[in-house]
Amino acid sequence: MIQTSAAPRFGAPREPKPTMDPGRGLVAVLDYVSVSHLRAVLFLALVGLVFFLPGFFNIPPIDRDEARFAQATKQMVESGDFIDIRFQDEVRYKKPVGIYWLQAAVVDTASKLGLPRAEVRIWLYRVPSMLGAIGAVLMTYWAALAFVGRRGAVVAGLLLCSCVLLGVEARLAKTDAFLLFTVTAAMGAMAHVYLAWQRGDDRATSWVTPAVFWTALAAGILLKGPLILMFIALTVIPLAIIDRSAAWLWRLRPMVGVPWMLLLVLPWFIAIFLRAGDTFFADSVGGDMLSKIASPKESHGAPPGMYFLLFWVTFWPGAPLAAMAAPAVWRARREPGAQFLLAWLIPSWIVFEIVITKLPHYVLPLYPAIAIMTAGAIERSVLSRSWLAKGAAWWFAIPALVLSLAIVGAIILTRQPVFLAWPFIAASLIFGLFAWRLFDENRAEASLLNAALASLFLMTATLGVVVPKLRPVFPSVEIAGALRKVVCVGPKAAAVGYHEPSLVFMVGTDTLLTDGSGAADFLLGGSCRFALVEARSERAFASRAEAIGLRYNVALRIDGYNFSQGKPVSIAIFRSEGTQ
Repeated sequence: MIQTSAAPRFGAPREPKPTMDPGRGLVAVLDYVSVSHLRAVLFLALVGLVFFLPGFFNIPPIDRDEARFAQATKQMVESGDFIDIRFQDEVRYKKPVGIYWLQAAVVDTASKLGLPRAEVRIWLYRVPSMLGAIGAVLMTYWAALAFVGRRGAVVAGLLLCSCVLLGVEARLAKTDAFLLFTVTAAMGAMAHVYLAWQRGDDRATSWVTPAVFWTALAAGILLKGPLILMFIALTVIPLAIIDRSAAWLWRLRPMVGVPWMLLLVLPWFIAIFLRAGDTFFADSVGGDMLSKIASPKESHGAPPGMYFLLFWVTFWPGAPLAAMAAPAVWRARREPGAQFLLAWLIPSWIVFEIVITKLPHYVLPLYPAIAIMTAGAIERSVLSRSWLAKGAAWWFAIPALVLSLAIVGAIILTRQPVFLAWPFIAASLIFGLFAWRLFDENRAEASLLNAALASLFLMTATLGVVVPKLRPVFPSVEIAGALRKVVCVGPKAAAVGYHEPSLVFMVGTDTLLTDGSGAADFLLGGSCRFALVEARSERAFASRAEAIGLRYNVALRIDGYNFSQGKPVSIAIFRSEGTQ
């Protein structure tokens, strides 16, 4: 039985206006799937697949983070060493081992099942991210059941599933989508326990909820170190201050849960300490995490307020509804449900705004709280009727229009006539405008569903059609394809001026990243060798080749664009003809 007595009321519900609703067919889907938990879970899982699969298989490796994660996993599979984390010969100790193990399990399984060249199929490395994204949607549904009814919980899951930021992270082979899954599971367990305590429900908590909490905590630590503990602590502390008690935490059975968590996380941490001493802890906590607080890392600094501005795009299409729900949530801030959700959201958000280094995905673990708040306001029909509603409703259509124009611009600039994208762009604009025209506070569900379809078509056009066709921005794929056509055994390569991780992933772990002189010496060292020389480094390569008497020819030249550095590249593939 679902307990909703402690749910935030967000004010008294209003009677819906009797009106003909063109979106009632879409709303009828919610009626159908909200009949049972099984239907709701299957529906959200299916919707997750529909949202996350376009582009999942055919977007090439993205520099730089995705390619670095994938290459480190690839080396684990190649070497059979699942303790150490390396990119070529350099240690990669910024994050713990969790995501590498998940990716390695998928790649190794695919290889054993006979999938050709599984180790360079980037979509295999993305499978944990997609599963984590779908798991996060399902955990949002489960967490929302502590606050709203089953229908509202489905709406919360849809809000998260359709948001732009999760759609992007589900397609990238790195930690953030799966971390969202673990954080949402842990926070959902806390929410169920906390609201039961607030209701005065003295029945013993089943072992399932504490097991979910401590297992999620262990998984989160193995994925991204102590970050998940920050979300927990920054939620518990304000709740303890407001309630003047934290007795509810005992319902999570820490006397058993803490040893269980340590049992899961300590073996690898001990193993890496025995292997590398305190280097991992110095690099991951000191060199990566703490350094981001005081200074921008990799030119990703931004002033406070940046996440608030990005929210309107990254949480689209749910952002306008969240804005309209905000006044009601704030009015209900002293109620247990809203109190928990605000404690989940506000302290961590403030921390991220203060931290100098800013990347859009940092605040992703806070989005389930926003989705649940918004679903609660929709369920009770208490969205703002002020000027906020009129202004925010426009935001259903504006991103669809702006992003569609951006897609058109990309097609024109790259001269790629991606005809299949146009119907999706048109559908996105139609549903975005339809969501705006439909909107009033009593038809928010219909607006949301239409906006979600706008998001689906937009993501399909962008990530499913246009991005995979933009070959000029993926030179590594072209280079690897050219080398595969070479008629010789075991081609080896040295790269000059273009050292992106995707090149190492696609061409091979033993790819030498060097300078012009080093590439010339490399060519001289044996047959079936190639130098991948960017145009800016050709003079140094030619000078050294002349000095050592190296004869070479240009097998192919690949022109493209290095979006990591924001500049065009022209890469010549040189092959040795011997010595003079």
